[in-house]
Amino acid sequence: MKHSNGQSLRCQVEKWLAPTTTTVVHVTRFSRTGKHGRRYVCVEARSPAGARALFFFRHDDGNWCVFPPTASERKSTARDPLAQTTVATC
Repeated sequence: MKHSNGQSLRCQVEKWLAPTTTTVVHVTRFSRTGKHGRRYVCVEARSPAGARALFFFRHDDGNWCVFPPTASERKSTARDPLAQTTVATC
């Protein structure tokens, strides 16, 4: 899913892991969080300099971020569908 504000998973991987032609990037883990069932993925980038990995979390508005949604974001989006537009972006 691509978002115009650059919060797609691909955009976040490019922003945080900065893959190059000599970097191999792949998903090493994906699942859902416990109670709320929110999606997350772990993406690893391997290059001659070493390996780096980050977890990315999907928020209610469909954006992917390097931090999980907070309890206040979950409550505000559950109460009011319009609140999704007021939640701070990554």
